[in-house]
Amino acid sequence: MISQWIGYIYTAVLAGLALYAAYLVVLIGLYLWHRREGLPDLPALPESELPLVTVQIPLRNERYVVQRILEAVAGLDWPHDRLQIQVLDDSTDDTLELVQAEAARLGATGVTIDVLHRDQPTGYKAGALAAGLPQARGEYIAIFDADFCPPADFLRRSVPYLIANPALGMVQTRWEHLNAEYSLVTRAQALALDAHFAVEHIARNRSGLLMNFNGTGGIWRRQAIEEAGGWQCDTVAEDLDLSYRAQLAGWKALYLPEVTAPAELPPLVLAFKNQQYRWAKGATQCLRKLAGPILRSRRLNVFQKIMALLHLSGYLNQPLLLLMIFLTLPMVMYTPHLPELAALLGTLASIPPVLYLLGQMALRPDWLRRILYYPMLMFFGIGLAWSNTLAIIDGLSHWGGTFVRTPKFHLQGRKGDWKRSSYRAPANYTLLGELLIGLYAFVAVWQAIQLRQQGLVPFIMIYVVGEMLMIWATLTQTARPATLRK
Repeated sequence: MISQWIGYIYTAVLAGLALYAAYLVVLIGLYLWHRREGLPDLPALPESELPLVTVQIPLRNERYVVQRILEAVAGLDWPHDRLQIQVLDDSTDDTLELVQAEAARLGATGVTIDVLHRDQPTGYKAGALAAGLPQARGEYIAIFDADFCPPADFLRRSVPYLIANPALGMVQTRWEHLNAEYSLVTRAQALALDAHFAVEHIARNRSGLLMNFNGTGGIWRRQAIEEAGGWQCDTVAEDLDLSYRAQLAGWKALYLPEVTAPAELPPLVLAFKNQQYRWAKGATQCLRKLAGPILRSRRLNVFQKIMALLHLSGYLNQPLLLLMIFLTLPMVMYTPHLPELAALLGTLASIPPVLYLLGQMALRPDWLRRILYYPMLMFFGIGLAWSNTLAIIDGLSHWGGTFVRTPKFHLQGRKGDWKRSSYRAPANYTLLGELLIGLYAFVAVWQAIQLRQQGLVPFIMIYVVGEMLMIWATLTQTARPATLRK
């Protein structure tokens, strides 16, 4: 009887994972259908017709990269008298002094840089963007995080689409990576982000599905922000929230894959984990907030509604993956007879790697070399299941919350050093859960060997390696150099 129930539970979990795998299959199909669709080249605007653009740079404690982003934004190919740069600074360290000094230096060249500092940074990034909007003079608002380096022609290649289409509320461009080759951690992240920008965004945007603004590397029409309700801080994914609200209100979104905005990938596993926690929690909060409006919308058809809900709930595959880990030991002990459906669902659940392969093939001439790092991404994904599950529970039970920033260290290529930075965070409480889960999976491996079920050992060892890799990387990266110890 126990064996039978374990089989049913396993199949139910696998069915949940297969649902999200099927969602990816649909996205892959839409991508393959639309991937060759290009956008019309818009004629260059005469200088006299270029509008006033406000560039907002929200930041907090970014001493290592603030000068780089200011130089990049000041170098945008746009008339200085129609370019306003807002630095929305919530820093508590010496970043403000660096911003003021750089603003004064660049201001002497004719660039307008307004520094807005908040002593009480309520609402975190959403609060900073909302506070800066009343003082923004531009009809179009470009947003860059502190680690981005937009190319000089960024505005020239993106703003004309907003001008040509009055119904267009936002334009998102593709993120590139300044330091993808820095380490195994950054290579794994680059694979995931490339799939998101090269495949998922194309599939959603070109087929009329709702797509998300990624928080940076894009431009908003100010009217769209205001009519959608403005920046709100009841979620920690203010970008996802606003982009969905704007599209539900009737505004269009456009993705420009040929326009890129290079940025720095976090080299620390703990920073990557904190970033994923924020994204998982924020997406869950957006699901709670927007599921009703999506289902009630008269602008969306049934397919658009289903795909939007699957998009917002995508992180729910993390607790399903965690349940799969917990089922390993009972399956070894009781050897359940799995329904025939399990084999089909298992095959469907193996689809996600195709997404990453397509992302590399679309963007990288050396895609074959880069896709070899997929196992690292898979192991990190397994190691994140516990933390992301906690994030989902947090998002289901709370609104808003602390916005844990992702530290940047001015890394480029394989150059740069984060080891002596004061921005390094200590390991948090999630490490204990990862340790216990890793030990649990190891016991399942040991038990499988004892019971002569060696066929299950490689399958379970994937979970052991994922958890142990997360623990090892966290402990080694949070150990402070002797020169920084007090």
